[in-house]
Amino acid sequence: MSYRPRIPSPDRRTVLRGSLAASAALTLPVAAAAPAFALSGRPRAAWGVQVGDVTASSALVWVRSDRPARMIVETSATESFRRARTWHGPLVGSGTDFTGTTPLYGLPAGEQVHYRVTLADPDDPRRTGEPVYGTFRTAPARRRDGVRFLWSGDIAGQGWGINPDIGGYRVYDEMRRLDPDFFLCSGDNIYADGVIEPSVTLPDGRVWRNVTTEEKAKVAETLAEYRGNFRYNLLDDNLRKFNAQVPSIIQWDDHEVRNNWYPGQILDDVRYTEKNVDVLAARSMRAFREYFPVSTLHESSGDGRVHRVVRHGPLLDVFVLDMRSFRNANSPGRQPDDTTGILGAEQLDWLKRELSRSRAVWKVIAADMPLGLVVTDGATDFEAVAQGDPGAPLGRELQIAELLRFIKHRRITGTLWLTADVHYTSAQHYAPERAAFKDFAPFWEFVSGPMAAGGFPANALDSTFGPDRVFVRAPDRANVSPMESPQFFGEVDIDGDSGELTVRLRAQGGSVLFSKVLQPGRVGQ
Repeated sequence: MSYRPRIPSPDRRTVLRGSLAASAALTLPVAAAAPAFALSGRPRAAWGVQVGDVTASSALVWVRSDRPARMIVETSATESFRRARTWHGPLVGSGTDFTGTTPLYGLPAGEQVHYRVTLADPDDPRRTGEPVYGTFRTAPARRRDGVRFLWSGDIAGQGWGINPDIGGYRVYDEMRRLDPDFFLCSGDNIYADGVIEPSVTLPDGRVWRNVTTEEKAKVAETLAEYRGNFRYNLLDDNLRKFNAQVPSIIQWDDHEVRNNWYPGQILDDVRYTEKNVDVLAARSMRAFREYFPVSTLHESSGDGRVHRVVRHGPLLDVFVLDMRSFRNANSPGRQPDDTTGILGAEQLDWLKRELSRSRAVWKVIAADMPLGLVVTDGATDFEAVAQGDPGAPLGRELQIAELLRFIKHRRITGTLWLTADVHYTSAQHYAPERAAFKDFAPFWEFVSGPMAAGGFPANALDSTFGPDRVFVRAPDRANVSPMESPQFFGEVDIDGDSGELTVRLRAQGGSVLFSKVLQPGRVGQ
């Protein structure tokens, strides 16, 4: 791509007015639309496009075809696609459920990049489908440009799927209009263990209606069923438009496989014919890799792991954790010695090493589970880090204590924790003067979610690391539908001049529920 000296980009909503027209015109990509395209013999990209793990110079572009096709990506500094650069992507086919991802390199920092994806007949390259358009901003090279992103998680959970009566996943439309640099999804992108029924009667007598598919009619066990779960959310027009405008950083948690799973688990759930969770997790990971553009999972340069650092210019590094794949079994969590914990020994070493190497002003630790919130698994076991014992660290808390001690003694500045998982929104401040374990610097943890799932009451706090719940907004009963309670997402805004970081906890509908400004250059806040 040939680029002239930087010209201030127009507002992205204006830019997208034309380029999103093709995406917006797509209705639900159901099989009923296929015959006309089958007759034409041209591939169709009805599931939209996605971009993931954007840096100052690189990005990954994703698409899904309805048949075997060659993926072709064009990028340009303008939506007219003058001086476009062409990227020849993979041949997509049944081996990847007709999905494909093309890496882009050598992009200009801090610029708007317009792209279009065309699918070509592998036997006749002249026979191409309708292009699908999108745009994204690369990470800035200069500190003064600032960074703003959103985060949340938990999509299509507890039986609350795409409801056409309320306009589907409207939260994605609201987030898109905020025009963030990227979106961090903190896990539970799907609910593979959650059946979507055609309708659900609410306590007040109203009826919630769902778009349904064959794969969502039972718990996912086969590769085809996991693929169908990831495909389900892409039926929503709001999500497809969002993906065409906002790049994502994706992590996973339990519901991508099954509720509260851990490696080596053998199920006693009668809904499953496959009882070995490791088998289910491998199938889900394959589908996850196919349906999301994740740099460490891409065949060109990836090493097959979810945990990674996504560097977003001089102001921000995002440390994406995997608190699911390397954990030990859920238990009462009272072990006096636990080297595996929730991250595994190798991931913990990786995280300490990468934090110490980071030169970013802010270091966001993207956790798929909270630290001080007590999340139970049955009557005696615990699912997250905390286990309700307010004393010295035990079980998985030992690993977190080691990490927090490392951050303090290495004087690593600008750390904060973001998560979702518990289906409400809150802000916790952790401080040693309130804690049983005191060898750490104060820090903040912010929780936001769900995006399209049931709301739940707030969890109890474990005082081992001294959390103070400064703010919380949660329902007063379990599994409150999105028609009864707003969905939640968070916003992080880093000012390029001062370096100040502002966190806003938002409710669907435009409300800012809570705001906190953090100062740069500090070990603790």
